[in-house]
Amino acid sequence: MNFERARRLLSFLRRAVDDYEMIQDGDRIAVGISGGKDSMALVCIMNELRRFYPKYFEIVAITVDTGFEGMDFGPLVDFFKEMGIEYIIEKTNIAQVVFDIRKESNPCSLCANMRRGALHNAAVNAGCNKLALGHHFDDVIDTFMLNLIYEGRIGCFSPITYLSNRQISMIRPMIYAKESDIKYFMKTNDIPIVKSTCPEDKHTKREDVKKLIDSIEADNEGFRHRIFTAIQNGNIDGFHPPEKNRRNKF
Repeated sequence: MNFERARRLLSFLRRAVDDYEMIQDGDRIAVGISGGKDSMALVCIMNELRRFYPKYFEIVAITVDTGFEGMDFGPLVDFFKEMGIEYIIEKTNIAQVVFDIRKESNPCSLCANMRRGALHNAAVNAGCNKLALGHHFDDVIDTFMLNLIYEGRIGCFSPITYLSNRQISMIRPMIYAKESDIKYFMKTNDIPIVKSTCPEDKHTKREDVKKLIDSIEADNEGFRHRIFTAIQNGNIDGFHPPEKNRRNKF
């Protein structure tokens, strides 16, 4: 592993975990693994964090196999075995339900809901009290802008969310890490990924919003950081200025 780049991601992850008190002693954390770069980087960095973090926690990697043809998780099985990380593949027929049975005109929404449900159930069945997802800094901005443009509301996902019906908390430890840092980390390390074979992949409103944000950023350097700061200063959906928890402890 390229420890120089690992240290950079590790510092972002550690800061988010501390700022939002995401991990408690004795946690058993499921890491949602799609097979893409974000989730694979997350599980690797969380595994590094376990080595020195003052609070003891366990991690379990969980993949929801949606049933799309051509997705081979075999390389991940070998990788996690070598890493000494428990790996669970939850097989489903989500692809068949969404595309063949329901024939959804907007398949992404239903697919996402079904995947979340299957992942939550798998995490609970694995004895986990928390579920870590690989959303990063750029995802925060993209989601905020998606909600603003297409739904006319100010909102985003939360750094940490408690699901009372499942009695499990979702955490997003990579909210401070840029996508470019994740890409470089994956490029400089021998970590397998599994590319999605979903026919809707890369053809979504999120991709359109990414391009829009890239265009604004090109003419207004620091745009993403200003949006992120505004989200924190506005205490939007569980975000808050990073000094808040530290200040409250004194």
